[in-house]
Amino acid sequence: MNNQKENTASACSSTTQKPTSSSLQTDILSYLSTHDELNTWTYANEHKIDHQLVIGTIRSIQSIGDIIKIEQHTNRSIAPSDEGKLLLQNGSYEYNLFQAIPADKGIEQPELMKFPNATIGFAKAMSSGWLQVDKSSKPAIVKRKVENVHDEVQNLLKRIQSLELQDASVKEVVELKKRKLVEDVIVNYFIVTKSSEFSTNIAKGEAELTAEMLQTGSWKTLNFKQYNFNAKGMMPSHGCLHPLLKVRTEYRQIFLEMGFTEMPTNNYVENSFWNFDALFTPQKHPARDVQDTFFLSDPAVTTTFPEDYLEKIKKVHSTGAFGSIGYQYEWAREEAQKNVFRTHTTAVSTRMLYKLAQEKIFKPVKYFSIDKVFRNENLDATHLAEFHQIEGLVADYNLTLGDLIGILYEFFRKLGMTKLRFKPAYNPYTEPSMEIFSYHEGLQRWIEVGNSGMFRPEMLLPMGFSEDISVIAWGLSLERPTMILYGIDNIRDLIGPKVDLEMCRQNPICRVIPAKIEE
Repeated sequence: MNNQKENTASACSSTTQKPTSSSLQTDILSYLSTHDELNTWTYANEHKIDHQLVIGTIRSIQSIGDIIKIEQHTNRSIAPSDEGKLLLQNGSYEYNLFQAIPADKGIEQPELMKFPNATIGFAKAMSSGWLQVDKSSKPAIVKRKVENVHDEVQNLLKRIQSLELQDASVKEVVELKKRKLVEDVIVNYFIVTKSSEFSTNIAKGEAELTAEMLQTGSWKTLNFKQYNFNAKGMMPSHGCLHPLLKVRTEYRQIFLEMGFTEMPTNNYVENSFWNFDALFTPQKHPARDVQDTFFLSDPAVTTTFPEDYLEKIKKVHSTGAFGSIGYQYEWAREEAQKNVFRTHTTAVSTRMLYKLAQEKIFKPVKYFSIDKVFRNENLDATHLAEFHQIEGLVADYNLTLGDLIGILYEFFRKLGMTKLRFKPAYNPYTEPSMEIFSYHEGLQRWIEVGNSGMFRPEMLLPMGFSEDISVIAWGLSLERPTMILYGIDNIRDLIGPKVDLEMCRQNPICRVIPAKIEE
């Protein structure tokens, strides 16, 4: 540990006086009238005044006008440590221990060792030749070896405090430093000299111009206090980034580092065709009920679609196609036209995949998106009606479930989340499908952080992809991983009127830390 410390304020012992500011100001000006300069550190110690009080008074005089000049200096010195100050007041351990031993008969060693700091005091007293131990009796008797001793440790500390001894290389001082009774101190002090308008009789300058001064004209003869443009003002209240924005930035950077391209997500309103039908979600699916989805009343429907693609979607839903028997129901165009607040960013993925399928030459792609989605949820500790969804997908030839699991482990490893579990699940547009769970240290349980799977042929083949092209994808909320990373148990403490702004300010850096790879 570095025992060196900076000291611009406390230089004095418990006898430090606290004169009033006006009397100290008068004393300092009187001192300067008979001396060429004033050393604030020396002045404070000679008059047993707190050094910071002297500096404050000097600054106050300087603010009145061109009365004094000050120049800052730095000096290294030594001073008693906190333990050393106790010895200054009460005496050294070895001296006190010596005085506690009766001069005539001594004292039993076990009884002596009950005194405060007896172990250190006994060792130092023995090495100084002050004591002797009679081991012939049981228990051993400790006796004085000399008649009288001087407390050299206390005397040295007094000389150091009074600045009589500041040579850190002196043998005795080196010994005190080993015992941590003194420490190096960096002293910032000022040399004060007289300036052009020096006077021992000064009046405090006016701090502000008032309406009365302007009306009476008294401002013309008054002495105004100068502005101190070097003074540090109060730190103003400032804005800060919300934890979601910081974590979102980290997620985005991870995707970019893994070679993904960001998808455009600027349309919150989507029609049911791209949000549900293109994802092979049947029109009677519970996710399309008003209990789960926000439908728009104006505009209520969309009328423009890629007709060829729409007919393929209609066929694969109603009678089946591309090797699938479909859902065997009467598919309604009116249902596909309904506008909704998008329930997932996978609606964006369907548009991007459809656009990719129209290319003459297929090129493998990696896409991602991070944006808001909306669901008619019951609010609780882990659910909101409006939240962010993170989605990633990879389209390439002959991808497998093993590729999906591997990329998920790598993705979450970069987030510092290594405790993962996968659970088989059902999604209309992926098969196989897996829910992703991560362990929440705060809640002390596993919570779901995402969903994943391989897009079904009923979704990809109508777009125009060949049978050897696979798409793996996963999605997760932004809020739940943020809760895990920031130790938040209730999502309503992260978003809404209960958000602690101090929490936002005190977490300037996102705590997404890559996990260490075990060799």
